[in-house]
Amino acid sequence: MSEPIRVVVTGAAGQIAYSLLYIIANGEVFGKDQKLVLTLLDIPPMMGVLEGVVMELHDCAFPLLTEVIPTADPAVAFKDVSAAFLVGAMPRREGMERKDLLSANVKIFKVQGEALNNHAKKDVKVLVVGNPANTNALICSHFAPSIPKENFTAMTRLDQNRARAQIAQRLGTDISNVKNLIIWGNHSATQYPDAANGTANGKPVTDLVEASYLQSDFVTTVQKRGAAVIAARKMSSAMSAAKAAADHIRDWWHGTESGRFVSMGVVSDGSYGIPKDIVFSFPVEIKNKQWKIVQGLKLDSFARSKLDITTKELLEEKEEAMAVCNGN
Repeated sequence: MSEPIRVVVTGAAGQIAYSLLYIIANGEVFGKDQKLVLTLLDIPPMMGVLEGVVMELHDCAFPLLTEVIPTADPAVAFKDVSAAFLVGAMPRREGMERKDLLSANVKIFKVQGEALNNHAKKDVKVLVVGNPANTNALICSHFAPSIPKENFTAMTRLDQNRARAQIAQRLGTDISNVKNLIIWGNHSATQYPDAANGTANGKPVTDLVEASYLQSDFVTTVQKRGAAVIAARKMSSAMSAAKAAADHIRDWWHGTESGRFVSMGVVSDGSYGIPKDIVFSFPVEIKNKQWKIVQGLKLDSFARSKLDITTKELLEEKEEAMAVCNGN
């Protein structure tokens, strides 16, 4: 057994965290021989609920879990953490303008960015789950200048998982046979789910599934899946979001198989003509806990048009968020 690492989960009394904490504590993210200290951050009114979550974690009797620390203090939550799951965020309410949502989240992610900057390990791996995830990750990084920008990521793995599931169901094959589907851009309704570089049963998806579907219903189904879950369940995706968060950090921690790439919202370096310094979902490969954008993939005119739309949205979000940051 290795020395325990400290892992923080924010929004820890919420629905996503309720599923996520089990996966982490059970060793499915950092490994079956990695002991853990979990710090659970939430707002003061949620401390009673969080205490119940702590009871359940203790009652699960996880062999790897050495300590659980519930807190409303970011300085305590982020102290010496090696990994951070930033799940808590201000959700978009009915009638709320995007600028109002961004303004509320700037306040949250400024505090958390500063806490990471001042208290976390400098090689901390940060995953932002709370929406708008891409721009929240950018804000968080902005307020943590001592931590490399590459250490801040946004979750688009849920979208990739959704895309794989759609193709697997359409072909009647096991989902493990569907690989290298890509989510480009924002974790929003402008994202572009791309099957052009994907394979199923070792064959190009484009040889197995008609183009008319891949450029229409496939794209819109993945883009609107979160809304469809809310309409059916009357609550947002929680179990699937938790699974995707675990997938994201597990691959970041342990690496990806050769020839396999995964979608992550990362700070753009200009690859594929995407403007620098926005958090944009790219296909990445991971080795030694370092991600690298997959280069040389072909994008046709249809794909380019979709990337332009999601890029425009992210640039607008960045401008609005930075205006709020500069006003604080």
